[in-house]
Order: sequence, then C-alpha cells, then structure tokens
Amino acid sequence: MSQAHQPRLNHAQLSGDLFKKLAEVNTAVAKGGQVDATILHLVDIRASQLNGCAFCLDMHVKQAKLHGERELRLYHVAAWQESPLFSDKERAALAWTEALTRLAPGGVSDAQYAQAREQFSEKELSDLTYQIMLINAWNRAGVAFQTQPGVFDKAFGLDKAGLV
Repeated sequence: MSQAHQPRLNHAQLSGDLFKKLAEVNTAVAKGGQVDATILHLVDIRASQLNGCAFCLDMHVKQAKLHGERELRLYHVAAWQESPLFSDKERAALAWTEALTRLAPGGVSDAQYAQAREQFSEKELSDLTYQIMLINAWNRAGVAFQTQPGVFDKAFGLDKAGLV
C-alpha cells in the first residue's frame, strides 16, 4: 500500500485574493443558482473522483452526508450508470459532469447537450455548468498541491458528518 503524498504548498494562503474570489463564485452558484443542492453535491463528488482529488472527494462526501444524503448513494456515485439509486435528472447531471470534466477531442456532443437539456432549463444548465467548472478548478489545485483530506474538517464543521 502506498502512502499519501505530502502537501506541497498552501495555495489558499499564498494566493489569498484569488482563493477568496473563487470561493465567492462558489457561494454565488450555491446560493443564487437554481440547481438542487443534492445534485450539486453529487456533481462535486463525481468530478473529484474523476480528477483523483482526495481532499475534495473527502470534503464533498462529508458535506453531502451532512446535507442528508444516504450513504448507499454516496457509495454508488462511482457506478452511477449502473445504479438504480439516481433519478433521471441526477443521471443527466452526472453525465454532464463527466462530459465537461473529461472533455473529448470533439468537445461536448449534441447528444450529450440534448440529454442535459431534457432535464434542465437553460438557467439550470448554465448554473450546473458553472458548478462543474468550479469543482474542476478546485480539484486541480487540490491535486497540484496535494492538499490533505480532512485538514479543514473542524473549521468547516465536517467533523459532524460522523465519517472518519
């Protein structure tokens, strides 16, 4: 078994103004958007899985649990396509997340867009896209600088999730 990587630098401290601006956009999407918080949690978890960001995956699983998400659904996010636990709207959000996180050489197909539009209004899809953009940005910082999972649990109240 391999050991966890050591943190490289504290990007939140070193680029504090940029970190705060990104956090402000994150708050604006969460508060002003029209996409259900449950879907936003699933999107954050799936993108973090795809990007291999242990810090973000840890944080978003705990946030989802605190928001009332069932543990079995959390376990099934990695296999959402085969799982019966997700609604059509959640499936569309997860598919859109994968399409935007793993951009294909030809971009996002018309079929992928149509699947998303079937479940989301234009405003919802726009808000959802911003959430996916944001989680991918956070994931890239977490992966680049090897932010350690759980280091902010107490500060963010994530220790109350009951997940160790």
